[in-house]
Amino acid sequence: MKKILLTTLTMISLSALGQNVMSPQTLWELGRVTPLGISNDTKNIVYKVSIPSIEENKSNSKYYFIPVNGGAPTEVESYKDLVKDKNISPDGKYIVYNEEVKLSNVLGKDFYPKLDKSEVQIYDGLDYRHWDTWNEGKFNHVLYKENSEGAVGVDILGSEIFDSPQKPFGGDEDYIWSPDSKHILYVSKKKAGTQYAISTNTNIYQYNIETGQTVNRTEDNLGYDVAPIFSPSGNLTWLQMKREGYEADKNDIIVDFKGTKMNLTANWDGTVDSFTWSKDGKTIYFNAAIDGTKQLFEVNFPGLTKIAIQVQQVTKGDFDVNEIVGFSGNNIIVTRADMNHASEIFSFDMKKKTWKQLSNVNTDTYNSLALSKTERRYVTTTDGKKMLVWVILPPNFDASKKYPTLLYCQGGPQAALTQFYSFRWNFQLMAANGYIVVAPNRRGMPGHGVEWNEQISKDWGGQVMDDYLSAIDDVAKESYVDKERLGCVGASYGGYSVFYLAGIHNNRFKTFIAHDGVFNTQSMFGTTEEVFFSNWDFGGAYWEKDNAVAQKTYTTFNPATLVEKWDTPILIYQGGKDFRVPIGQGQEAFQAAQLRGIKSRFVYFPEENHWVLKPQNAQVWQKEFFKWLKETL
Repeated sequence: MKKILLTTLTMISLSALGQNVMSPQTLWELGRVTPLGISNDTKNIVYKVSIPSIEENKSNSKYYFIPVNGGAPTEVESYKDLVKDKNISPDGKYIVYNEEVKLSNVLGKDFYPKLDKSEVQIYDGLDYRHWDTWNEGKFNHVLYKENSEGAVGVDILGSEIFDSPQKPFGGDEDYIWSPDSKHILYVSKKKAGTQYAISTNTNIYQYNIETGQTVNRTEDNLGYDVAPIFSPSGNLTWLQMKREGYEADKNDIIVDFKGTKMNLTANWDGTVDSFTWSKDGKTIYFNAAIDGTKQLFEVNFPGLTKIAIQVQQVTKGDFDVNEIVGFSGNNIIVTRADMNHASEIFSFDMKKKTWKQLSNVNTDTYNSLALSKTERRYVTTTDGKKMLVWVILPPNFDASKKYPTLLYCQGGPQAALTQFYSFRWNFQLMAANGYIVVAPNRRGMPGHGVEWNEQISKDWGGQVMDDYLSAIDDVAKESYVDKERLGCVGASYGGYSVFYLAGIHNNRFKTFIAHDGVFNTQSMFGTTEEVFFSNWDFGGAYWEKDNAVAQKTYTTFNPATLVEKWDTPILIYQGGKDFRVPIGQGQEAFQAAQLRGIKSRFVYFPEENHWVLKPQNAQVWQKEFFKWLKETL
């Protein structure tokens, strides 16, 4: 074992003041902290630190433990013996795991074995590709075996052509052991082909290892059922969305108590991110967006008594509480981040209401930087609502000067804009390069009530566009904003917003930047892989001529119909393996801009999906971002 070594990172200087500020290289040399749990002896927190290597173009990971009360971290070679392995049955006899199995004929050589050099894929239904991979007839399956060397696994899904863990992001959180070690519970959407692509109906299934029989524990619910865990007293608990096809529905905590399914958050006007039980089984702690941050909440579990269910906010501040790691005495261990700091591990004393930072992976780096300042601003929208707008100011901000200013358009579209720390859309880095960032909590974002969150569906080009313009117009009244140097940037739905605003901005903006944005709603509907999303948010298909809501999406709210009004430089990023917002969206937008004679640039990442994950690609992304702003703003 050895003590963690901190490296000195390369930084750019703020020449006028001789201070360091964030640079693209520094951003991608920060350690990324992933908690792995509290140690078996309850004395330490075990975590992983991944550090991207720009030179090697990959990430390298190291493992550490740190005392639950704070102290110096210790590096270890491996961590499995330090924390409980959830995949080993409670009685220790079995282990559950997952593998990909080939079940369907898709490739040309599957149908015609003699043509084994053919490069053909044949499909009879949708779900032929998902996120960034093509369907080759392989499915994730859950297996279990005796916890001994040489044991043979049993595939509990058998020949079923369904996935568990769920694709594209599911992991071993999608399956758990029952407390009596007799059952495996797993999440799966048991639909195939086109039905899979239009549905969000995942369920939690219970497999009996003695009889081989499977029972659907959530058959009565048609939306998402995910994240199963058992309470200390053995009650199955999970997250549930009610409505089929709506991926951003209100997420509630459900407890199956003696056959009665209790919704603990039904009357709370918010949506749950993740949760965990207290050790005594009386309280559930969860995190959720609230007023532009992500905070810790608690809800009591009354059983079948007449005690009222109450949700209470536990933490408050301009930061995000992300992962809930576990408990130590009166303390709950979590990760915490803000717009100036990547996630670190913190302890929160629930009695004293005090915080203690435990890990300090990036503390020395941040202490050497001049940091940006984030301010809350509340703007009145065109329909008379109060909207939170985050304003991020450059390091060493001087109100007597004028600064170029960027309107940031969040993706999702139902994604919270909180005190998150992104390694691409990084507000700290934008501010460090001398830009003010205006980030509105516009319609469609969690954290301001369910009604606010839902208003964006089927109204992509409506009130939300007024929200954007209200935000930038209000901040632009300040003397320190250079009104002649306003830009507009965003990705995904934020990219859609950029394309749409480019046609209606009335000369507000001098430049635009869109990443993997929806440009043509009609071709988007025809090529995206999760069709349930477009079905819900667009209001239906483009061929439904009698559907007035859908037709508005494909005409009035379609950025492609506004190109004749484009007159402003635009930079367009596009990932080649982005099947959510496929490559044609970026190509169509760039071709339109070029043929209109508008200064434009197309930055194409052939091997990236909806995100940019490779370190060197990310450096190019940042360099092109700021080069474009320098050229046009």
